[in-house]
Amino acid sequence: MRILVTWLLGAGCIGWAQDGAELFRNNCSTCHRAGSPSQAPLPEVLRSMPSQAIVAALETGKMRSQGGLLSAGERSLLAKYLGTAERPEVIPASAHCSAPTGPGSSAAAWNGWGADSSNSRFQTAKAAGLNREGVPRLKLKWAFGFPGVTTAFAAPTVFGGKVFVGSADGTVYSLNAQTGCIHWTYKAAEGVRTAVILAGNGQAAYFGDLQGNVYAVNAGSGALLWKTRVDEHLYAEITGTPTLEAGRLYVPVSGGAEQVAAGNPAYECCTFRGSLVALDAASGKQLWKSYTIPEPAKPAGRSADGTPRWGPSGVALWSSPTVNLRRKAIYVSTGVNYSDPPTPASDAVLAFDMDSGRLLWSRQLLANDVFNFGCVTEKANCPEKPGKDADIGAPPILRPLPGGRSLLIVGAKSGVLYALDPENQGKIVWESRIGNGGPQGGIMWGSAADDKLAYVARSDWDPGKPEAGGGMFAVEIATGKQVWSTPAPKPACLGTPGCSAAQPAPVSAIPGVVFAGSLDGHLRAYDNRTGGVIWDFDTLREFPTVNGIKARGGAMNGSGPTIAAGMLLSNAGYSRLPVIPGNVLLAFTVDGK
Repeated sequence: MRILVTWLLGAGCIGWAQDGAELFRNNCSTCHRAGSPSQAPLPEVLRSMPSQAIVAALETGKMRSQGGLLSAGERSLLAKYLGTAERPEVIPASAHCSAPTGPGSSAAAWNGWGADSSNSRFQTAKAAGLNREGVPRLKLKWAFGFPGVTTAFAAPTVFGGKVFVGSADGTVYSLNAQTGCIHWTYKAAEGVRTAVILAGNGQAAYFGDLQGNVYAVNAGSGALLWKTRVDEHLYAEITGTPTLEAGRLYVPVSGGAEQVAAGNPAYECCTFRGSLVALDAASGKQLWKSYTIPEPAKPAGRSADGTPRWGPSGVALWSSPTVNLRRKAIYVSTGVNYSDPPTPASDAVLAFDMDSGRLLWSRQLLANDVFNFGCVTEKANCPEKPGKDADIGAPPILRPLPGGRSLLIVGAKSGVLYALDPENQGKIVWESRIGNGGPQGGIMWGSAADDKLAYVARSDWDPGKPEAGGGMFAVEIATGKQVWSTPAPKPACLGTPGCSAAQPAPVSAIPGVVFAGSLDGHLRAYDNRTGGVIWDFDTLREFPTVNGIKARGGAMNGSGPTIAAGMLLSNAGYSRLPVIPGNVLLAFTVDGK
């Protein structure tokens, strides 16, 4: 919800009209339409939001600074026009588990975002409980609806016979893996986009929200253990899942909402800077914090209308950190600068010392990429030489090579997949072009890798060309040679607003099979030897749910499939771009048993 209001307010879409319809028509309709360069959500998605959620975002949420420019009456007017008067459905008591269940095997787990500390998104045959022969027989076992939202973007975690998953309204759920009944819920201050990560003993569960808070709750009851805000900037948020290692949480801090707020010519752009924060997992106490831009932003002149400018800024950390225990290093990938001057840490992979947070090395993959949404709206805050907005939203994957060496495999929105040498200051070993790239192009949210191959999905989303983009690739880790590629099928949803063949969602793999979602609402399984599609499920329909909430599938973006204990789990639905909204978590098993 917050990002939708960001577009309305931060992008200069609010004027002083006498009623909501006139206000929207005169000030917002050019942004909120199919094919708009602003990539704003479509009007029908905005109109499906509860009006009270819009008011809350403006008055107490992360949009309170923009909301403060409006009177209470104007905020109410906007919310009533855009939102629905219906309150979100309430989950009935019957959806809760009738009795506690004993712990399942923690060995059969997908814990956190990348399945392991190297962010491989690869699950062993034993932990997966699923093989190549069983995949074509996958059938829906249960569906769970998220009430009051139109986006399902938090990757599910499987641990101890339970599924842990966050929601766009900030609710975190603990579900029974076999039935989908609810063990407990916890309400965070803002949306939870991260995966939940469990302590090794299964006692504590950790996650972050879109206000920059990190939480630890009792994994058995959902009771709060501690809560820590890792950055005081208004736009600080946690989009990447923290990594847990040896009693420490390594937390990536992003702030993309300021990049959007810069679309408002009255906004003093920009002061946010990304960081990596180490917390004590037992107490939440900060152990160290390392910024991607060493010094705070400084005054950098004024715009034509006299609004102060600041810089440098940006370089957010969008994704989960990767651990190299042998070298005691943490690797992160970075985003663009939001304002001039450009810095050497943007669009880069950075290595930090695990113990101290000291920067070990930095390898920039695209220089001078300075971009904010002033470049697609009023242009008042647009940099002098705007970049390509081709940052890195995918985490590096650490993979071993024969002879004890290793490589970091990382894809960028530029459309290029890179291999870096972590033992030689991140030197580029090879690069392989996968897509054309662009603001929502190239490689968006993450790839998967086994011992020999990296499996990569291509986005190259073009809202004006629904058949453009998409496709799957397999690339040799040692050489960068493309082994196979499979084009995206023609979307069956052509004619549906937001339909697209693009595949920005993260990829997941088990021995013999690769899973990937698409903006057309399809979840597909590919043979890892040939790239042939061996299973395809269309989520674009309504689902009866185990919790009694009306639910529909939609575009898959931001989170990828989870495979553990014989189950395949995936979210469907995304409305923070003009693609297909939805609000469902789907659980599949062989023959639906």
